[in-house]
Amino acid sequence: MYVGTYTHGTSVGIHIYDMNVEKGTLAERKVVPINNASYMVQSHNKKFLYSICDEGVEAFRILPDGDLEFVNQAGIRGMRGCHLSTDSKDRFLFVAGYHDGKVTVLRLNSDGSIGEICDGIFHKGMGSVAERNFRPHVNGVVPTPDDKYLCAIDIGVDHVKIYSLDQATGKLRLVDILHCPLESAPRRMLFSADGRFAYVICELKNYILEYEYDGSSKTPQFERIDKISTVDDKTVTSSAASGMKLSADGKYLYCSNAGENSIGIFRVNQDTGVLEKICVLPVSGDYPKDIDVFPDNKHVLALNHESNSITTFTVDYEKGTIAMNAAPIYIETPNCSLVVELAE
Repeated sequence: MYVGTYTHGTSVGIHIYDMNVEKGTLAERKVVPINNASYMVQSHNKKFLYSICDEGVEAFRILPDGDLEFVNQAGIRGMRGCHLSTDSKDRFLFVAGYHDGKVTVLRLNSDGSIGEICDGIFHKGMGSVAERNFRPHVNGVVPTPDDKYLCAIDIGVDHVKIYSLDQATGKLRLVDILHCPLESAPRRMLFSADGRFAYVICELKNYILEYEYDGSSKTPQFERIDKISTVDDKTVTSSAASGMKLSADGKYLYCSNAGENSIGIFRVNQDTGVLEKICVLPVSGDYPKDIDVFPDNKHVLALNHESNSITTFTVDYEKGTIAMNAAPIYIETPNCSLVVELAE
Protein backbone atom coordinates (compact mmCIF):
# COMPACT_ATOMS: atom_id res chain seq x y z
CA MET A 1 0.00 0.00 0.00
CA TYR A 2 1.14 3.51 -0.83
CA VAL A 3 0.16 6.53 1.29
CA GLY A 4 0.58 10.06 -0.04
CA THR A 5 1.25 12.89 2.39
CA TYR A 6 1.63 16.63 2.44
CA THR A 7 5.36 17.27 2.66
CA HIS A 8 6.11 19.39 5.69
CA GLY A 9 7.55 18.62 9.09
CA THR A 10 8.78 15.03 9.12
CA SER A 11 6.85 13.96 6.02
CA VAL A 12 8.71 13.90 2.70
CA GLY A 13 6.63 11.90 0.24
CA ILE A 14 4.95 8.58 -0.54
CA HIS A 15 5.16 5.97 2.25
CA ILE A 16 5.34 2.33 1.16
CA TYR A 17 3.72 -0.26 3.44
CA ASP A 18 3.72 -4.04 3.32
CA MET A 19 0.23 -5.37 4.10
CA ASN A 20 -0.40 -8.41 6.26
CA VAL A 21 -3.75 -9.28 4.73
CA GLU A 22 -4.49 -12.12 7.14
CA LYS A 23 -4.00 -9.95 10.25
CA GLY A 24 -5.11 -6.66 8.74
CA THR A 25 -1.94 -4.80 9.72
CA LEU A 26 0.69 -2.63 8.02
CA ALA A 27 4.47 -2.35 8.24
CA GLU A 28 6.24 0.68 6.77
CA ARG A 29 9.16 -0.13 4.48
CA LYS A 30 10.43 3.16 3.07
CA VAL A 31 9.49 6.66 1.90
CA VAL A 32 9.87 7.93 -1.66
CA PRO A 33 10.48 11.71 -1.81
CA ILE A 34 7.91 13.77 -3.73
CA ASN A 35 6.34 17.18 -3.11
CA ASN A 36 2.80 16.95 -1.74
CA ALA A 37 1.47 13.66 -3.11
CA SER A 38 -2.19 14.52 -2.63
CA TYR A 39 -3.51 11.71 -4.84
CA MET A 40 -2.20 8.60 -6.61
CA VAL A 41 -3.52 6.12 -9.14
CA GLN A 42 -2.24 2.81 -10.52
CA SER A 43 -2.24 2.12 -14.25
CA HIS A 44 -4.63 -0.58 -15.39
CA ASN A 45 -1.73 -2.77 -16.53
CA LYS A 46 -0.50 -2.57 -12.89
CA LYS A 47 3.00 -1.52 -13.92
CA PHE A 48 2.98 2.19 -13.06
CA LEU A 49 1.93 4.63 -10.35
CA TYR A 50 1.02 8.23 -11.09
CA SER A 51 0.97 10.91 -8.41
CA ILE A 52 0.02 14.54 -8.01
CA CYS A 53 2.96 16.76 -7.07
CA ASP A 54 3.58 20.49 -6.77
CA GLU A 55 5.27 20.50 -10.16
CA GLY A 56 2.34 18.76 -11.89
CA VAL A 57 2.32 14.95 -12.05
CA GLU A 58 4.97 12.26 -11.65
CA ALA A 59 5.23 8.72 -13.00
CA PHE A 60 6.85 5.80 -11.16
CA ARG A 61 7.50 2.23 -12.24
CA ILE A 62 6.19 -0.30 -9.71
CA LEU A 63 9.01 -2.79 -9.15
CA PRO A 64 8.40 -6.51 -8.44
CA ASP A 65 8.76 -5.97 -4.67
CA GLY A 66 6.46 -2.92 -4.67
CA ASP A 67 9.23 -0.34 -4.57
CA LEU A 68 8.90 2.73 -6.80
CA GLU A 69 11.32 3.82 -9.53
CA PHE A 70 11.01 7.39 -10.85
CA VAL A 71 10.13 7.61 -14.56
CA ASN A 72 9.41 11.26 -15.32
CA GLN A 73 7.58 14.42 -14.34
CA ALA A 74 5.24 16.61 -16.39
CA GLY A 75 3.61 19.99 -15.89
CA ILE A 76 -0.12 20.62 -16.26
CA ARG A 77 -0.07 24.37 -17.02
CA GLY A 78 -2.19 25.13 -14.01
CA MET A 79 -2.33 25.06 -10.23
CA ARG A 80 -1.59 21.87 -8.30
CA GLY A 81 -4.10 19.07 -8.96
CA CYS A 82 -6.02 17.03 -6.38
CA HIS A 83 -7.21 13.87 -8.18
CA LEU A 84 -6.08 11.53 -10.96
CA SER A 85 -7.44 8.74 -13.13
CA THR A 86 -6.56 6.87 -16.32
CA ASP A 87 -8.64 5.33 -19.08
CA SER A 88 -8.85 1.54 -19.16
CA LYS A 89 -6.18 1.22 -21.88
CA ASP A 90 -3.72 3.60 -20.15
CA ARG A 91 -3.64 6.02 -23.05
CA PHE A 92 -4.53 9.15 -21.08
CA LEU A 93 -4.00 10.60 -17.61
CA PHE A 94 -6.76 12.86 -16.31
CA VAL A 95 -6.07 15.53 -13.68
CA ALA A 96 -8.61 17.41 -11.54
CA GLY A 97 -7.71 20.93 -10.43
CA TYR A 98 -9.41 22.03 -7.25
CA HIS A 99 -7.68 25.40 -6.96
CA ASP A 100 -8.17 26.61 -10.54
CA GLY A 101 -11.24 24.58 -11.56
CA LYS A 102 -9.42 22.90 -14.44
CA VAL A 103 -9.63 19.48 -16.12
CA THR A 104 -6.37 18.44 -17.80
CA VAL A 105 -5.77 15.50 -20.15
CA LEU A 106 -2.22 14.23 -20.72
CA ARG A 107 -1.08 11.47 -23.05
CA LEU A 108 0.56 8.38 -21.59
CA ASN A 109 3.39 6.78 -23.54
CA SER A 110 3.86 3.05 -24.04
CA ASP A 111 6.79 3.05 -21.59
CA GLY A 112 4.53 4.46 -18.85
CA SER A 113 5.97 7.96 -19.00
CA ILE A 114 3.72 11.03 -19.06
CA GLY A 115 3.60 12.80 -22.41
CA GLU A 116 2.19 16.05 -23.73
CA ILE A 117 -1.01 17.82 -22.71
CA CYS A 118 -3.90 16.86 -25.01
CA ASP A 119 -6.53 19.20 -23.62
CA GLY A 120 -7.26 21.55 -20.75
CA ILE A 121 -10.67 22.97 -19.81
CA PHE A 122 -11.45 25.53 -17.10
CA HIS A 123 -14.89 25.23 -15.54
CA LYS A 124 -17.01 28.36 -15.32
CA GLY A 125 -20.02 29.37 -13.27
CA MET A 126 -21.12 30.28 -9.77
CA GLY A 127 -22.19 28.18 -6.83
CA SER A 128 -23.63 29.46 -3.58
CA VAL A 129 -22.30 32.51 -1.80
CA ALA A 130 -20.72 30.38 0.92
CA GLU A 131 -17.02 31.05 1.41
CA ARG A 132 -15.91 27.76 -0.13
CA ASN A 133 -18.68 27.10 -2.63
CA PHE A 134 -18.73 30.13 -4.83
CA ARG A 135 -16.69 29.15 -7.89
CA PRO A 136 -15.59 25.99 -9.74
CA HIS A 137 -13.43 23.50 -7.85
CA VAL A 138 -12.88 20.28 -9.79
CA ASN A 139 -12.40 17.67 -7.08
CA GLY A 140 -12.41 14.48 -9.15
CA VAL A 141 -12.11 13.13 -12.70
CA VAL A 142 -13.52 9.66 -13.42
CA PRO A 143 -13.90 8.00 -16.83
CA THR A 144 -17.01 5.93 -17.38
CA PRO A 145 -16.23 2.18 -17.50
CA ASP A 146 -16.87 2.10 -21.26
CA ASP A 147 -14.28 4.91 -21.76
CA LYS A 148 -16.83 6.95 -23.71
CA TYR A 149 -17.03 9.82 -21.23
CA LEU A 150 -15.09 11.64 -18.55
CA CYS A 151 -17.00 12.74 -15.44
CA ALA A 152 -15.58 15.88 -13.78
CA ILE A 153 -16.91 16.29 -10.25
CA ASP A 154 -17.17 19.99 -9.35
CA ILE A 155 -17.52 20.45 -5.61
CA GLY A 156 -17.77 24.24 -5.97
CA VAL A 157 -20.83 24.49 -8.20
CA ASP A 158 -22.58 21.26 -7.18
CA HIS A 159 -22.56 19.33 -10.42
CA VAL A 160 -20.76 16.70 -12.48
CA LYS A 161 -19.81 17.79 -15.99
CA ILE A 162 -19.77 14.92 -18.47
CA TYR A 163 -17.40 15.15 -21.42
CA SER A 164 -17.11 12.90 -24.44
CA LEU A 165 -13.54 11.73 -24.96
CA ASP A 166 -11.92 11.53 -28.39
CA GLN A 167 -9.99 8.27 -28.20
CA ALA A 168 -7.40 9.41 -30.74
CA THR A 169 -6.69 13.01 -29.72
CA GLY A 170 -7.68 13.08 -26.04
CA LYS A 171 -9.88 16.12 -26.66
CA LEU A 172 -12.94 16.68 -24.48
CA ARG A 173 -16.40 17.94 -25.48
CA LEU A 174 -19.12 18.78 -22.97
CA VAL A 175 -22.21 16.63 -23.61
CA ASP A 176 -24.19 16.78 -20.36
CA ILE A 177 -24.27 18.05 -16.79
CA LEU A 178 -25.41 15.99 -13.80
CA HIS A 179 -26.85 18.49 -11.35
CA CYS A 180 -26.53 17.63 -7.65
CA PRO A 181 -28.56 19.28 -4.86
CA LEU A 182 -27.60 22.86 -4.00
CA GLU A 183 -24.66 23.09 -1.57
CA SER A 184 -24.31 19.32 -1.43
CA ALA A 185 -20.65 19.62 -2.58
CA PRO A 186 -20.13 16.42 -4.61
CA ARG A 187 -16.59 15.26 -3.78
CA ARG A 188 -15.84 11.85 -5.30
CA MET A 189 -17.47 9.48 -7.78
CA LEU A 190 -16.98 5.80 -8.49
CA PHE A 191 -18.57 3.13 -10.65
CA SER A 192 -19.53 -0.44 -9.82
CA ALA A 193 -17.30 -3.13 -11.33
CA ASP A 194 -19.92 -4.04 -13.94
CA GLY A 195 -20.30 -0.38 -14.92
CA ARG A 196 -24.06 -0.27 -14.30
CA PHE A 197 -24.10 1.97 -11.24
CA ALA A 198 -22.39 5.16 -10.10
CA TYR A 199 -22.00 6.63 -6.62
CA VAL A 200 -21.31 10.28 -5.75
CA ILE A 201 -20.35 11.19 -2.18
CA CYS A 202 -21.37 14.72 -1.14
CA GLU A 203 -19.15 16.42 1.40
CA LEU A 204 -21.44 19.05 2.89
CA LYS A 205 -24.73 17.12 2.95
CA ASN A 206 -23.13 13.89 4.22
CA TYR A 207 -24.85 11.54 1.83
CA ILE A 208 -24.14 9.34 -1.18
CA LEU A 209 -26.18 9.80 -4.36
CA GLU A 210 -26.84 6.55 -6.23
CA TYR A 211 -27.29 6.41 -10.01
CA GLU A 212 -27.92 3.85 -12.72
CA TYR A 213 -25.64 4.45 -15.72
CA ASP A 214 -26.32 3.57 -19.36
CA GLY A 215 -23.81 4.53 -22.04
CA SER A 216 -25.42 2.65 -24.93
CA SER A 217 -27.30 5.68 -26.30
CA LYS A 218 -25.89 8.68 -28.17
CA THR A 219 -25.75 10.58 -24.90
CA PRO A 220 -24.91 9.28 -21.41
CA GLN A 221 -27.85 8.42 -19.17
CA PHE A 222 -27.63 8.81 -15.38
CA GLU A 223 -30.85 8.00 -13.51
CA ARG A 224 -30.98 8.78 -9.78
CA ILE A 225 -32.18 5.68 -7.93
CA ASP A 226 -31.59 6.55 -4.28
CA LYS A 227 -29.48 8.41 -1.73
CA ILE A 228 -28.25 7.39 1.70
CA SER A 229 -26.78 9.27 4.65
CA THR A 230 -23.12 8.64 5.50
CA VAL A 231 -23.63 9.44 9.18
CA ASP A 232 -25.90 7.91 11.80
CA ASP A 233 -27.30 11.22 12.97
CA LYS A 234 -28.70 13.08 9.97
CA THR A 235 -28.67 16.35 11.94
CA VAL A 236 -24.87 16.34 12.14
CA THR A 237 -23.56 19.59 10.63
CA SER A 238 -19.92 19.50 11.71
CA SER A 239 -18.96 16.53 9.56
CA ALA A 240 -17.72 16.24 5.99
CA ALA A 241 -18.19 13.06 3.96
CA SER A 242 -14.76 12.41 2.50
CA GLY A 243 -13.27 9.12 1.26
CA MET A 244 -15.17 6.41 -0.62
CA LYS A 245 -14.09 2.95 -1.83
CA LEU A 246 -15.68 -0.27 -3.06
CA SER A 247 -14.56 -3.72 -1.97
CA ALA A 248 -12.73 -5.80 -4.58
CA ASP A 249 -15.77 -8.07 -5.01
CA GLY A 250 -18.11 -5.08 -5.35
CA LYS A 251 -20.38 -6.24 -2.53
CA TYR A 252 -19.57 -3.47 -0.05
CA LEU A 253 -19.04 0.28 -0.19
CA TYR A 254 -17.12 2.18 2.50
CA CYS A 255 -16.90 5.88 3.28
CA SER A 256 -15.22 8.10 5.84
CA ASN A 257 -16.74 11.04 7.67
CA ALA A 258 -14.22 13.72 8.63
CA GLY A 259 -15.42 15.68 11.63
CA GLU A 260 -17.70 12.97 12.96
CA ASN A 261 -14.57 10.81 12.62
CA SER A 262 -16.33 7.65 11.54
CA ILE A 263 -16.42 4.90 8.92
CA GLY A 264 -19.64 4.02 7.14
CA ILE A 265 -20.07 0.52 5.68
CA PHE A 266 -22.84 -0.32 3.20
CA ARG A 267 -24.02 -3.49 1.48
CA VAL A 268 -24.44 -3.11 -2.31
CA ASN A 269 -27.48 -4.75 -3.87
CA GLN A 270 -25.96 -6.44 -6.91
CA ASP A 271 -29.22 -6.28 -8.90
CA THR A 272 -30.38 -2.74 -8.17
CA GLY A 273 -27.19 -0.96 -7.06
CA VAL A 274 -29.00 0.39 -3.97
CA LEU A 275 -26.95 0.75 -0.78
CA GLU A 276 -28.00 -0.68 2.58
CA LYS A 277 -26.32 0.74 5.68
CA ILE A 278 -24.57 -1.86 7.85
CA CYS A 279 -22.91 0.43 10.39
CA VAL A 280 -21.32 3.82 11.05
CA LEU A 281 -18.63 3.61 13.73
CA PRO A 282 -15.73 5.72 15.11
CA VAL A 283 -12.19 5.35 13.70
CA SER A 284 -10.17 6.35 16.82
CA GLY A 285 -8.55 9.19 14.88
CA ASP A 286 -9.17 12.77 13.85
CA TYR A 287 -10.39 13.77 10.38
CA PRO A 288 -10.29 10.53 8.34
CA LYS A 289 -9.64 12.11 4.95
CA ASP A 290 -9.45 8.80 3.12
CA ILE A 291 -10.34 5.16 3.62
CA ASP A 292 -9.18 1.92 2.06
CA VAL A 293 -9.92 -1.79 2.05
CA PHE A 294 -7.61 -4.77 2.39
CA PRO A 295 -7.72 -7.22 -0.55
CA ASP A 296 -9.55 -9.84 1.56
CA ASN A 297 -12.45 -7.39 2.13
CA LYS A 298 -12.31 -8.27 5.85
CA HIS A 299 -10.24 -5.31 7.01
CA VAL A 300 -10.46 -1.55 6.49
CA LEU A 301 -8.21 1.37 7.37
CA ALA A 302 -8.69 5.07 7.98
CA LEU A 303 -6.17 7.80 7.13
CA ASN A 304 -6.60 10.30 9.94
CA HIS A 305 -5.21 13.55 8.56
CA GLU A 306 -5.37 15.73 11.69
CA SER A 307 -4.22 13.15 14.25
CA ASN A 308 -1.36 12.00 11.97
CA SER A 309 -2.29 8.34 12.09
CA ILE A 310 -3.58 5.28 10.26
CA THR A 311 -5.98 3.02 12.13
CA THR A 312 -6.87 -0.50 10.92
CA PHE A 313 -9.96 -2.57 11.72
CA THR A 314 -11.46 -6.02 11.23
CA VAL A 315 -15.03 -5.90 9.93
CA ASP A 316 -17.86 -8.20 11.00
CA TYR A 317 -20.54 -7.57 8.37
CA GLU A 318 -23.17 -9.76 10.05
CA LYS A 319 -22.87 -8.09 13.47
CA GLY A 320 -22.26 -4.64 12.01
CA THR A 321 -19.10 -4.02 14.02
CA ILE A 322 -15.44 -3.11 13.52
CA ALA A 323 -12.57 -3.97 15.89
CA MET A 324 -9.20 -2.22 15.91
CA ASN A 325 -6.36 -4.56 14.95
CA ALA A 326 -3.34 -2.76 16.42
CA ALA A 327 -2.13 0.54 17.81
CA PRO A 328 -2.43 3.52 15.44
CA ILE A 329 0.45 3.94 12.99
CA TYR A 330 2.09 7.36 13.09
CA ILE A 331 2.38 9.21 9.77
CA GLU A 332 2.29 12.96 9.33
CA THR A 333 -0.72 14.36 7.41
CA PRO A 334 -1.80 11.24 5.50
CA ASN A 335 -3.82 12.43 2.54
CA CYS A 336 -4.60 9.49 0.25
CA SER A 337 -3.95 5.77 -0.05
CA LEU A 338 -3.57 3.24 -2.83
CA VAL A 339 -3.67 -0.53 -2.39
CA VAL A 340 -2.15 -2.26 -5.40
CA GLU A 341 -1.86 -5.77 -6.73
CA LEU A 342 1.63 -6.31 -8.09
CA ALA A 343 2.03 -7.35 -11.72
CA GLU A 344 3.14 -10.93 -12.21
